[in-house]
Amino acid sequence: MASIWAKLRILEGRTLAEELRWSQTRMFFSWLGKWIPRKKPLIAQKTPIKVELKGGKRYKWCVCGRSKNQPFCDGSHLFQGTGLFPLWFKVKENRTVSLCTCKATQKPPYCDGTHKSQKIQCAQVGSPL
Repeated sequence: MASIWAKLRILEGRTLAEELRWSQTRMFFSWLGKWIPRKKPLIAQKTPIKVELKGGKRYKWCVCGRSKNQPFCDGSHLFQGTGLFPLWFKVKENRTVSLCTCKATQKPPYCDGTHKSQKIQCAQVGSPL
C-alpha cells in the first residue's frame, strides 16, 4: 500500500521517489560545499555573445567565467576548484540568441542586459562579481 501511495503522490510536479533523490543530491552538494568552498563567478566579458543554437542539442553554459571557450563550459571549473558547475540547457528549435558572459544575468544563460549596469561596467574583466 505504501509503495502505491509513493508512486501516486506528487510533490511540486515530482514523484516522492524523485523528491527523495533531489533531497539526497542537495545534501551531497551541501556536504561537498564544506570541502570545496564556492568561489564567485568571474566576469568573462562585458558584452554578450550571439550564438546560433541548434534545436534538440544540449549545451553547457559556463557559470564560473573561467572557460576559454566562452560562453560554453570547457571544464575549467574542475581544475581550479571553484565549486561551481555548468548550466545544462536545450533549445527546442534552431535560433540565434545572446548568451551572457558577465555572469550577472537573472535569466541564465540568456543575457538580460545586466552587463550595462554601473557595477559591471566599472569592474575589470576577470574580476569576481
